[in-house]
Amino acid sequence: MFREAPRSHTLPWAPQLQLLILLVQAVGRGLGRASPAGGPLEDVVIERYHIPRACPREVQMGDFVRYHYNGTFEDGKKFDSSYDRNTLVAIVVGVGRLITGMDRGLMGMCVNERRRLIVPPHLGYGSIGLAGLIPPDATLYFDVVLLDVWNKADTVQVSTLLRPPHCPRMVQDSDFVRYHYNGTLLDGTAFDTSSIISTSFSFSYSRGGTYDTYIGSGWLIKGMDQGLLGMCPGERRKIIIPPFLAYGEKGYGTVIPPQASLVFHVLLIDVHNPKDTVQLETLELPPGCVRRAVAGDFMRYHYNGSLMDGTLFDSSYSRNHTYNTYVGQGYIIPGMDQGLQGACMGERRRITIPPHLAYGENGTGDKIPGSAVLIFDVHVIDFHNPVDPVEVKTLAQPPETCTETAKSGDFIRYHYNCSLLDGTRLFSSHDYGTPQEATLGANKVIEGLDTGLQGMCVGERRQLIIPPHLAHGESGARGVPGSAVLLFEVELVSREEGLPAGYLFVWHEDPPANLFEDLDLNKDGEVPPEEFSTFIKAQVSEGKGRLMPGQDPEKTIGDMFQNQDRNHDGKITVEELKLKSDEDRERVHEEL
Repeated sequence: MFREAPRSHTLPWAPQLQLLILLVQAVGRGLGRASPAGGPLEDVVIERYHIPRACPREVQMGDFVRYHYNGTFEDGKKFDSSYDRNTLVAIVVGVGRLITGMDRGLMGMCVNERRRLIVPPHLGYGSIGLAGLIPPDATLYFDVVLLDVWNKADTVQVSTLLRPPHCPRMVQDSDFVRYHYNGTLLDGTAFDTSSIISTSFSFSYSRGGTYDTYIGSGWLIKGMDQGLLGMCPGERRKIIIPPFLAYGEKGYGTVIPPQASLVFHVLLIDVHNPKDTVQLETLELPPGCVRRAVAGDFMRYHYNGSLMDGTLFDSSYSRNHTYNTYVGQGYIIPGMDQGLQGACMGERRRITIPPHLAYGENGTGDKIPGSAVLIFDVHVIDFHNPVDPVEVKTLAQPPETCTETAKSGDFIRYHYNCSLLDGTRLFSSHDYGTPQEATLGANKVIEGLDTGLQGMCVGERRQLIIPPHLAHGESGARGVPGSAVLLFEVELVSREEGLPAGYLFVWHEDPPANLFEDLDLNKDGEVPPEEFSTFIKAQVSEGKGRLMPGQDPEKTIGDMFQNQDRNHDGKITVEELKLKSDEDRERVHEEL
């Protein structure tokens, strides 16, 4: 694409051409034919030996035409040729600037049509001729090809070849556009294209990219400024520009001759205005959105990123991994930072970002060109804030009145279903057929689940939303993506009250007054592991005490024995046996 050249009103005519065509004017009649008797011709004889398939317009009186010709006499001797001068004839027809025979012979002609004209003397140079070139009473033979036709009343002609079904915006004055084009003369001769390397010009398209410019700012020829108005991204147009709205009388360099009509086939890639902001379009909004993303939230989302013409440049789906980032903290391009705020979990939205809020004039990599408008189709998977607590929602309460709830240290059994916030199922206790078991507060489950289970009644059902810093963190776990918010549905099946911290066994009432004697079943003054185990099991079965829930009783009893066998000789003596409560009191006295 070339910028507009300065105007000139001087026509570059060769002196011989001026003499041949401009000096003589003959009185004309209507189009005629050779006389029936074979006598002198009454009018121009026209042979249309090549007619193009498409003829959008025909030459009329007052039109400006550009054509090539060879002129010969009846014997075939050439007297003139525009080809020899390598200069087209550019002139207005029907106003007396041509010999009458040529004026008549050009009427009704189509671009790229070829004609043979036989011009009798009285419609040529008559009985006088043209000194040194045309003898008197000479019949002239012309072989003519029409290359261009236009009129001062012409305007830019726009034909829409393809219009996309969705048009987010149309080109307006002062917009910045990026487009591809092929430029030809009216006869089809190509003079430039944005899509291949040009050796003649050094504009941006010489690297095979789009032509990028402002509309209505004087950077384009006037006809192109007009022809691009109203275009949609992805639209294809054919734009025909008369020379007075193109490069006029001077043309451009060696490829666009003077007074040439220009034809552009244009594909608009994108359009924006420096005043544009981020455009949001909600594609799908899940019901019950109670929270929207704000600056400082950490978000996981999927996206497809495309240019305005639909060219895909990136996709998180292709990597099978969400894009994870903080929102509003400058970790992503400004337009995306803005476009993600206010989104709901599960929402799908389209974010259109102008280049000044994306990658600017330089673009990035080999897929996002400079000054490109970017369109992101985003699916928000989840988001959270580093200060978020566990969200607890009661789904169902047990029918009976609940007076005791689960607390730290309790041994519980519960069923659960675990999923991501987008519904992706991760784990379920129902897959194993038995409830999950855990001692609350013993670091047996993730912190958020431990918190969410506390305060539950047996038979209660809850929904828990657990942020990643209270779940599996940035690294995730097997089957759990990093930084994932987890959704649990839990039901408390049973609860056993836990023991105080540090205790493996507690008495329901006061312990026996003579504990060692009761432990020493065979009365030999020492208690081996077998006697210790038998005694403790008897206390549990008789309801006099209980072991720590959730652990193997044998292991717990074994740990208790080891605690009392202080010299590790495999037996407990009366001196070694001490209750934990007595130990705690002694420790307090020692500290005091």
